Amino acid sequence: MTTNSRIQQTINNQNIDILTGGSGDPLFVVHHDIGNPGWLPFYDLLAEKYTVYIPSMPGFDVSDRPAWMRSARDMATVYQWLLREMNLGARPYLVGLGFGGWVAAEIATTGSDNIRGMSLVNPMGLQPSEGEIMDQFLVSSEEYIRTGFNDLTSYHETFGDLPDVEQLVTWEINREMTTRIAWKPYMFNRSLENLLRAVDTPTQLIAGVDNKIVPPVCCDQFAELIPGAKVFHISECGHYADIEKPDELAGLILEFSQSTG
Repeated sequence: MTTNSRIQQTINNQNIDILTGGSGDPLFVVHHDIGNPGWLPFYDLLAEKYTVYIPSMPGFDVSDRPAWMRSARDMATVYQWLLREMNLGARPYLVGLGFGGWVAAEIATTGSDNIRGMSLVNPMGLQPSEGEIMDQFLVSSEEYIRTGFNDLTSYHETFGDLPDVEQLVTWEINREMTTRIAWKPYMFNRSLENLLRAVDTPTQLIAGVDNKIVPPVCCDQFAELIPGAKVFHISECGHYADIEKPDELAGLILEFSQSTG
């Protein structure tokens, strides 16, 4: 396992918790709406080629909550601020997971010159042309997350047979912040469809074929809007590809990201 550590960066007088490990050029992971469960095998694989940074979004996990924040675009602007303040010396590659895929896309629309490329994995952010994004607020956090797995084996390996109280509380904290910034309309931005056409950074879309939370067609919609974007599929995989299919997902990302130069 890669040696990893936690650092903090202060933005607008609020602390952002960042998990980091590896060596090489910077790669930023923008996590799911359930937060970051800790250093995953998926991060180990990425850290073979990159210095990996996984900030807990403001208001998620143990990062301070900005009471003013009300949109995924607000979150993206704070990420741009964070990247500037960290002064990493090279433009980072972005990996956006689910809800984090939406935020990563918004980051690209607010300044794609600041990033080298991005992989959006089962991204939210666009209204699906077929089906709909699962409404997590109609079920418990635990049921929502379980629904995101095609095979529950990796769910149990990560969260245990019964998530402990601390984990359940963290999920609820994260769900509350998600509500603040992504409730109406639910999990998409009507402006994003137009703004994505201006993105000129190399972009990869990765869809879990058996995703029950975000219809896989959303990846095709993103690819139709972002010039030159490419779509890849992972079979027998649900929404949390980073946990369920880490080897295959990391392989696709590393191959694509290394080709962007």
